[in-house]
Amino acid sequence: MGRKRKGRDISGWLVVDKPAGMTSTAVVNKVRWAFDAKKAGHAGTLDPEATGVLAVALGEATKTVPYITDALKSYRFTVRLGQATNTDDAEGEVIATSDLRPGDDAIKDALGGFVGEIMQVPPKFSAVKIDGQRAYTLARAGEDVEIEARPLWVEELLLIDRPDTDRVVLDMVCGKGGYVRAIARDLGEMLGCFGHVERLRRIWSGPFDAEDGIDLDTLDRLARQPELDDWLRPLEEGLSDLPEVKATDQGAARLRNGNPGMVIAHDVEYGEECWASYQGRALAVGRYKAGELHPARVFNRDACA
Repeated sequence: MGRKRKGRDISGWLVVDKPAGMTSTAVVNKVRWAFDAKKAGHAGTLDPEATGVLAVALGEATKTVPYITDALKSYRFTVRLGQATNTDDAEGEVIATSDLRPGDDAIKDALGGFVGEIMQVPPKFSAVKIDGQRAYTLARAGEDVEIEARPLWVEELLLIDRPDTDRVVLDMVCGKGGYVRAIARDLGEMLGCFGHVERLRRIWSGPFDAEDGIDLDTLDRLARQPELDDWLRPLEEGLSDLPEVKATDQGAARLRNGNPGMVIAHDVEYGEECWASYQGRALAVGRYKAGELHPARVFNRDACA
C-alpha cells in the first residue's frame, strides 16, 4: 500500500511569471511547497532561460491541464541573426555563421511562410522522445539525432522591432507543441543567414497573462501564509475554451457520482465536449448527449478551495 501524499486539499490555478535560469519542474515544486499542496502540475514547459507565463494547476485543477495545454499561446522572442547554434538558442555552441543580414522587408516576406498549418522539426536538444529516450539525452551523448516533423498551427507571426542589424524581435501566437527555437532556426535557414533564439518570453497562455503572474520573490515571501491563497485563480478558468452547461439538481447529484446527468444547454451540439456547472462551480467535463452530460472527468468539489 503506497504512502498517502501529505499536504493541503487545495485546488485552483496559479499564474507564475517564471524567471530565467529555472526549470519549469523546479517552479512547480516551489509552488507545491509554498501552498503545502498535495498535487501540482503545469500546462506547458518553458525552457530554463525563457521567462513569462507558467500556469501551475493545484489539486483538482490538474484535471483541466489538457485544456490549457491545447489553448493558443503568445510568445515574444529575439532572434540573433548570423549564427546557428547546436541548441537553437543562446546557451548552445555556435556551429555556423554568416555575414548576410537581410532587410526588414525580406524578413517580413519570410515570416509569411510560417503562418497557418506548418510542419516543424523540433530542436535536437528537446524533450521529444526517440525510441523511449529524450532527444536532448541522445544529443548530449553526441548521437546524430533525427526527429520527424510534426504539424503546428501558427495563428500569427509578426516583426515587432529591429534593435540592430543582428537582431529581430518577433511576436508569435501558436497552438500546442510549438518550438520557438525551431522557428528561429528555420527562419535563419530560409533567409540564408542562420539564426537562433536569444531571448524568449511567453506573454500569455490561454486565459492567463504574464502581467497577472506572481513573481518568485513574492511567492517566497508569502509561502505557507494565508495571503498566498489570494493569488489562486478558480479551477473554472482552465475550462474557458469549452462551452458551459448548467446541471439540474438531480443532474448534479448524478454527475458527482460519475454518472450521466441532466443539464440545461444552449448552442451546444450533440457530442460536443463541454463542462457542467452547479451553483457556479465546475462538476465535470464530458460530452453533451440528448440533454445529459456524459462525464469523462469529475471534480471532487470537497477538495476545492
